[in-house]
Amino acid sequence: MRHVIVNIDRLVLKGFRYEDRHAIAQGLQEQLMRMFSEPGVAQRLSQAGNVSHLHVGQVNTAADAKPRQVGVAAAEGIGKGLSR
Repeated sequence: MRHVIVNIDRLVLKGFRYEDRHAIAQGLQEQLMRMFSEPGVAQRLSQAGNVSHLHVGQVNTAADAKPRQVGVAAAEGIGKGLSR
């Protein structure tokens, strides 16, 4: 069994309410856990080795997206960035 360790040192949220930071982080964490627990993902990530920096680029969300949905979208952006 392979393990995936994700360490996010800093999450910069520009343009969001301060009060929403925990819900955004929760959505991000939950979606990353779902994505990384899929069969075969840990093996593919281990082949990539350590990734010290990952430029995700722009993550688009609907204007009325709830904070948790913003976190989910950010996690999906990270997933796409890792699969490049």
